Amino acid sequence: MLLWFRNDLRVHDNPAVAYALAHGVTQAVFIATPEEWSKHHMAPIKVDLILRHVALLDAQLKQLGIDLTIIHGSDYNSQIDTILTHLESIQSNQVIVNQELELRERNRDEKLKQLGINIMAFEGDVIVPKGLVRNNSGAMFKVFTPFKKAWLNYVLNNGFSYIAKQESVSFNEHEVEPILPEITRQDSSKWPLSTDVEAVVIPEFLQTKIDKYHDQRDIPGIKGTSGLSAYLSIGAISPRYLLALLQNSYPDILHQQPSQAFSWLNELIWREFYRHLLWHFPDLIKHTNFNDKYDDLPWHNKVEHIEAWKQGRTGYPIVDAAMRQLNQTGWMHNRLRMIVASFLTKHLLVDWRIGEHYFMTKLVDGDFAANNGGWQWSAGTGCDAQPYFRVFNPISQSEKFDPTGKFIRKYLPELSDIPDKKIHFPHDYIAENHLDIYWPAIVEHKQARLKALDFYKQYTR
Repeated sequence: MLLWFRNDLRVHDNPAVAYALAHGVTQAVFIATPEEWSKHHMAPIKVDLILRHVALLDAQLKQLGIDLTIIHGSDYNSQIDTILTHLESIQSNQVIVNQELELRERNRDEKLKQLGINIMAFEGDVIVPKGLVRNNSGAMFKVFTPFKKAWLNYVLNNGFSYIAKQESVSFNEHEVEPILPEITRQDSSKWPLSTDVEAVVIPEFLQTKIDKYHDQRDIPGIKGTSGLSAYLSIGAISPRYLLALLQNSYPDILHQQPSQAFSWLNELIWREFYRHLLWHFPDLIKHTNFNDKYDDLPWHNKVEHIEAWKQGRTGYPIVDAAMRQLNQTGWMHNRLRMIVASFLTKHLLVDWRIGEHYFMTKLVDGDFAANNGGWQWSAGTGCDAQPYFRVFNPISQSEKFDPTGKFIRKYLPELSDIPDKKIHFPHDYIAENHLDIYWPAIVEHKQARLKALDFYKQYTR
């Protein structure tokens, strides 16, 4: 038998690893596919985070008596060839894996089955197995809130699987040669390895931040979030582990009582929602509108507007600061993701797929299910109880969530001397003081909002 790592770069609470250990498996493989990553628009900073965790995984597996072979492949066809070759060398036809969610990955595994390979597949990317949370008609929920209620009921009634942590392995990545150095990447060293996250970051979050989470999670000027999305996106940390920790600290957390801690659980359930959704509707990977009544929208897609948005030169400080954060760090605060996505699709009438693509090329935590779900939610084309008429006001959003302009000043230092009350839309102040420090707004909010409402109303089927 051969243990094959894909998007599950961990030993802790990894069902495929647990099965391999129980059955005496000693051979494992990880096959890098830079061509496939490019097709998926994977950010170079995420590539680096993946390869750093492969090096960690190699050290962890050695302690468990498993040899990891690391191979520079190209695409999924090369993965198939490599797996066949490895299986022939160990005279086996069985592969142990954790399932992958996206359509091309599922098709690749199906092709291996058709070639006679026995794939022992587990599910390690969600808390509740995909397909088990359904409405009374047996279908997948298309709105989050009823899904959340059913998800909570399922966990309360059935519990969830969790494999206790193995003894941690001492690992100093500075003493290890980079894995596959020829693959293009961008330094991700500001993101610690998952072992350090589990040992330090998560306990600190649960001890000092979670009791303020609901109040602080939307404020980009402070570190009020857990910062775990990058590790969940590559399977370096288990979502089941996070829920187990949460229940240890808050035994009644599943009873849906509003609290600071439940707000964090709510975010984990959002992640589950989008992954379950993609499992039920795999064609979302093809960038289709979830709601086809919006298929005829003639997006304007003005090149100058798209480039201004990408570069953070829209003239709306909260939007521009957020885009600079993305471009400079490979990450963006969740509240800001909603603001900039709404601005691109509603203020500029740019196809959400353009924004979705750009995010994936930059984000260290780029995850197709969550990214696609979030962009379609913002554009009004996805799963949402509210129709298209939600249009975020970037000025009032800025006033509410960055009242003193702390975040704006960090990424737009040219506005550092603007008074707090003026910084959210400083153009009149700049003109009155004859300053030449900031670019004009590319659209006017009120007019853009009315134009967006008319646009959606006119072209919706």
